[in-house]
Parts: sequence; structure tokens; C-alpha cells
Amino acid sequence: MKITRVEAAWLQVPVPEDRQHVSDFGRATTCDMALVRVETDAGITGVGEAKVSAGGQGDYHGVVAVINNEFGPGLIGQDPRNIVRIWENLYSGTRGHYAIARGHVFPAMSRRGVSISAISGIDIALWDILGKSLGVPIWQLLGGRKAERMPAYASGGWADARGIGAQLMSYVKQGDFNAVKMRIGVFDGSPTASAERVIAAREALGPGIDLMVDAHGTYTVSEARLFCHLVRDCHLAWFEEPVTADDKRGLAEVRASTHIPIASGESECTRFDFRDLIELRAADILQPDLGICGGITETMRIAALASAANLRLAPHLWAGAPAFAAGLHLAAATPATHILEFSLGANPMIHELIEESFTVEGGMLAIPDRPGLGITIRDDFVRRHRKAG
Repeated sequence: MKITRVEAAWLQVPVPEDRQHVSDFGRATTCDMALVRVETDAGITGVGEAKVSAGGQGDYHGVVAVINNEFGPGLIGQDPRNIVRIWENLYSGTRGHYAIARGHVFPAMSRRGVSISAISGIDIALWDILGKSLGVPIWQLLGGRKAERMPAYASGGWADARGIGAQLMSYVKQGDFNAVKMRIGVFDGSPTASAERVIAAREALGPGIDLMVDAHGTYTVSEARLFCHLVRDCHLAWFEEPVTADDKRGLAEVRASTHIPIASGESECTRFDFRDLIELRAADILQPDLGICGGITETMRIAALASAANLRLAPHLWAGAPAFAAGLHLAAATPATHILEFSLGANPMIHELIEESFTVEGGMLAIPDRPGLGITIRDDFVRRHRKAG
């Protein structure tokens, strides 16, 4: 089997005004993604997703150009089933042959950011091809799934202190969720204002629903410590991205100062970043985003590090259907993963891009059992929402 074509496309869908939310990223007026397709001479096409932002918006000109003009042409004629070889060659560039022969990386200088995002999208598509070619779901290729359904938490939560309780309770009712996550941070104005919203949320939810909070890395270390003190009695399941991902030592300081579990990793690239988080004892829960950190191949390596360090894994799954499905397969095949993120924000890239549907029942999310990723792209959706340029 040989690769005959690699193509990335920027998809952009306007979000209706009544479904837009406002956070530190601004107002979410569109939902964006880079859809990757890898075609083969066997008639099998794999799909993947490359991400440049942990949120639903972003400028995808760069990553689409890297895939279409740099990485893609070099993959023509290669066997798509040699996934590890392709990953190492893309990561190390012209020195890839050294990396493969000598057993250690010779990374290209542009090995972070857009480059890793591009590798992520291609890698997910290659795994999709491998699963389809063998007629098995990806989780089977990764060693089998530990469960047919896994716990999920509802992810959203932007309302003010007066409305946050009702908003989160509406999430609980949509899928009978036992856990929810809300956004906090700089857009609240102060840690005290964030704490007021969290206290209101806990009062509305009661003690039986797990509550997570996500600051998107917008606090300073001192602000994060103050917030932790103010919500010390709210029994938070985790505090996500208290400080910027650039300040791993600061993150470790926050973790050392509180009993609240710390989660981080959605902005990190490759196992090397996660190794640093682990060595600094900076987090309790690791959150790789498969469309950002290096795809399925690299996330499996990260999952092994998490398991070896006795840390939990909770993949960042605020994504389109390809990265979301990839996360489900990986989660089902890794012992460290304990819960799945399910977006309750406006996200047509999950619910309208594909023919299948992802639903939560009884707080549990089913793991796909169809070959490859188990998703079918709606070509008419792609044609309507493909962004020119």
C-alpha cells in the first residue's frame, strides 16, 4: 500500500449568536479545524485533525500550508502503515535517517507548534488507514479496550455567578453527567470573582456531582494560590491550567501549595514536555490533546509516562470529530485514563462533520467499535465550510 495524496483543509463554521460564549479567548463566533486526508492506492482514505488552538477557534493557514506544501509531498509513495517511521522522519526532518538508525531523536529546529500540529493530523490519519485496512478499530491495534463505555464529564461553564448553577445543572440533565467543568480565570476580573462563581456552582450542584475548573493558564502563581484558598471547601475534582504552560516550575509551586488536584497539558507538545511536567511534580492529571501533542503515536508514549509515574490521564477532547474519536480510542486502550471530556459548547465539528453521533447516556460515553477511527466524513459539510485561501 502506498500514499498517493495528502491534503489538509481549513474548515470554518459560524456559531449562531445565541450559542456563542465569551471567555479569555474572546467571543466564540466561529468553530474552526484543519481536516487532514491521506489517500492510498488501495482505495483507503484516512482522516485526521491538526490543531493550532486548544479552543474551537484559530488561524489554520500555517498548519494547512505545512501539511500541503512541506510534509505531504514527501509522504507520496510511502507505505502509510509504517507509522512510527513516518513520525520519526517528520519530527527529525533531513536527519530522520540518523534518528531511526541510532535510536534517539535528531529533532528539526521547528519541532514545536505548527510542525507538531501537522504531524498530529497526519499521524491520526495513518492510524485510521491502518485500522480500516485490517478491518479493526484503532483501540484494537493499541492492545484492546478496557471498557466499552467510559465516564464522561460535561465541559463548558461560562455563566456568571447568578447563572452558573443553572447552566451546569442543564449540562447534568443532558447526559445524566456525574461531573462537569466550568471556566474561570482572567475574564472574571479577579480570583475572588472566580471563587464566587465556583462557590455558587458547588451550591447548585450539591455534593454528588464532581466539579472541575479551568483557568486556561491565565493566573499568576500568587493568584492561583489565592483562588485555591478561597475554594478550599468546594471539593474540586481538579484545577486545570492554573498558570501559563510556559511556567512549569510555577505550576509545581501551585500544586505544592494546595490539596486540589492540578491538571495540565493541553498546550504541550510531545513526550518531552510531559516528561518535564512529571519530573517537576507539577501535575496530578495529564491532559494531552491528540491534535496538538503529536497524534496517537506520541500520546501513547505520554500515556506510558503517566502510568509509570502513577498519574492519571484525561485527554483534552475539545476538538473536531477526528481528534475526538482518536482520543476515545486511546483512552480505552490506556490504563491511566479515567474520564473523557465532552463539549457542551457549540461544536458542529463533532456533531455535524460526520455521519455517526457521539452521545452520553448515564454519564457514560461509548467507545467506537467500527474500523479505524470509526467515523465517516460528510463531504457536503466539508464543501460548504471549507475556507478559501
